[in-house]
Amino acid sequence: MENIALLLEDIIIKERLIYGVLSNTKKKNEALFNKVNIKPVMIKEDKKLQFTYEYNSKVIHKNLDNLEAIEEIVKLLDEYFKQGMIFTIEADYQILISKKGKETILKKKPTRESIDLSHNRKKTYIIDEGDKCDFLIRLGVMNEKGKVFSKKYDKFRQINRFLEMVADIIPKIKTEKTLNIVDFGCGKSYLTFALYHYLIDILGLDVNIVGLDLKQDVIDFCNRVAEDLDYNRLKFIHGDIKDYQGFEKVDMVVTLHACDTATDAAIVKAVNWDAQAILSVPCCQHEIFKLIHNPIMIPMEKHGIIKEKLSSLITDSIRANVLEILGYSTQLLEFIDMEHTPKNILIRGIKTNNPNKEAIAQYLDFKKFWGLEEIYIEESLGEKLKKHLKSKL
Repeated sequence: MENIALLLEDIIIKERLIYGVLSNTKKKNEALFNKVNIKPVMIKEDKKLQFTYEYNSKVIHKNLDNLEAIEEIVKLLDEYFKQGMIFTIEADYQILISKKGKETILKKKPTRESIDLSHNRKKTYIIDEGDKCDFLIRLGVMNEKGKVFSKKYDKFRQINRFLEMVADIIPKIKTEKTLNIVDFGCGKSYLTFALYHYLIDILGLDVNIVGLDLKQDVIDFCNRVAEDLDYNRLKFIHGDIKDYQGFEKVDMVVTLHACDTATDAAIVKAVNWDAQAILSVPCCQHEIFKLIHNPIMIPMEKHGIIKEKLSSLITDSIRANVLEILGYSTQLLEFIDMEHTPKNILIRGIKTNNPNKEAIAQYLDFKKFWGLEEIYIEESLGEKLKKHLKSKL
């Protein structure tokens, strides 16, 4: 394998690799992968080579540096594969391994264009159609060849949009130690599985993820899927948001389509944990609907459908404002409609430890304008919030 190793050193060290694929296995074994794809990616600020190992029913990703990648390709060709195709800027190289272990390298004209990693950087944070993805295959979003089913394309777009939002915050949180993540109201958990795939399979982070839901059949299903995919750092638990005590410290809280004050309960949990990141897509919101009133706004309030939309906007504005008071940098972002709700706003908060003093006056004035007094999120946070508000009273 000396000639192959020398070729790979020249290609990879000089960063000329566009794409690689190893195929035609030497060993027929259901437990082994049958193909490995290799491509350069940007992970945070580092260039890596991403290896995608394709099994019959799943795929596994590894991100390796240049020297590790060279050693891995040589090992794979020596022990597992009879053929490799390496696509570079200057040429394509076909590598053939005979039954007796003789190596042949054929050089051909280049057939692929160079990858612009500055453009590709964000694309590595999402799942491209055509890339076989084990959890998407298992959940019926794509087929075994990586083709997304037409009826599931909206779900595929939603998953990618969610991962883009997660990718944006990873550089802003501490990832050196194990990250504990809780997804409240996980449902069928497309996005929970996507989060696991992105953080562990693609970024290679040390992560524990727990999905929580009130439907036992959903929890049983998700645990079976996680077990089938060997997602051993992911588990699902039957339970309520307010009662969950599984971790002493949680770094990221995700809550998707949690109804009414369940979203507030999740935010309160996150704040009490001093979570580094909060990602919340609220669902139906009834509490504020019953409470808001301002005589000037009667032309809007008198129409139920308008008041419902108005109360949703007011509720999410209050949630974002509260997080700002408590030291979170907060954004309200457009998401993609969920299957269960037409709501499409995601609240994203990143812990900064710098409480926003201006947000206190804004919050008090806003509540006064709408005639709001005691509301769930404020009462649930107790002194943690009230000590800030008292400074302005």
